Amino acid sequence: MASVFKKMRDRVSSTTKKFTEKINHLLYYKELDEDFFEELEENLILSDISVNTAEMIVEELQDGIKAKKIKTTESVIEELQNIMIQMVDIPEAPIHFPAISLIVGVNGVGKTTTIAKLAQKYKDEGKKVMLAAADTFRAAAVEQLETWASRIGVDIVTSRPGADPASVVFDAIHSAQAKNADVLICDTAGRLHNKVNLMNELNKLNRICEREKGEYNIHNVLVVDATTGQNALMQAKTFNDAVPLSGIIMTKLDGTAKGGVIIPILNELKIPIEYVGLGEKAEDLVTFNAKDFVEVLYQATEEINS
Repeated sequence: MASVFKKMRDRVSSTTKKFTEKINHLLYYKELDEDFFEELEENLILSDISVNTAEMIVEELQDGIKAKKIKTTESVIEELQNIMIQMVDIPEAPIHFPAISLIVGVNGVGKTTTIAKLAQKYKDEGKKVMLAAADTFRAAAVEQLETWASRIGVDIVTSRPGADPASVVFDAIHSAQAKNADVLICDTAGRLHNKVNLMNELNKLNRICEREKGEYNIHNVLVVDATTGQNALMQAKTFNDAVPLSGIIMTKLDGTAKGGVIIPILNELKIPIEYVGLGEKAEDLVTFNAKDFVEVLYQATEEINS
């Protein structure tokens, strides 16, 4: 776990730099007055923490200051850390095998590559993995997934471009059951004619999984791009309405200053972030620990002030 913590600390420097700059500025305040709390809320929002979560943090902080009789800005920063750790402390929903997993998300977030990394991870754990190329609206998506399946050495169920995605998922489920696969990972469309069509399509796929699953467990996962900041929160809300999500994978966390959006995703949606992408290699898809993430942010703050 220490190596994962170190990897996260080393790779999310853009996010930590942005956060520490905003928080450390507050240390110049001598009084915990209205101006202090207004600037704190503004700085949290500028760190890609949503308005709702920023307001909640400030309200809880004010209550904590009164209850604990906190007088110094340094003690406020410590209390702020404790509040954020509590916010992200939500129950995990680990995958239970055998499992069917719809992987959802808009185009461009790294869905196909993430599926490949997951497939490699499960195979390395000794699981029998199958893929389903149900993004039939984008021909390149099928070809890319076929290439990955060949490289990794796992079975894949495909159909012609433009075929009904529901039929691909249906066939893949029954193939997985016949072959005693431990996990079936299904790629899905990330864009249709409009958002309503896309969400209806995903909802349909989820209903088929529920109907045909047999002894399999459903574990749906959303892939979001950390570089989109608070747009990732909006995507998570939208997709969760269409497909009940078990978890979230956040890609490109190593290349953005917008990783603060992790806090409102966990606080407002209560959906665990299972993995984060910290690079291009399979081993760069690492298990995410929310408490560690908050501690990484504040560790950087402490280092600057030491």
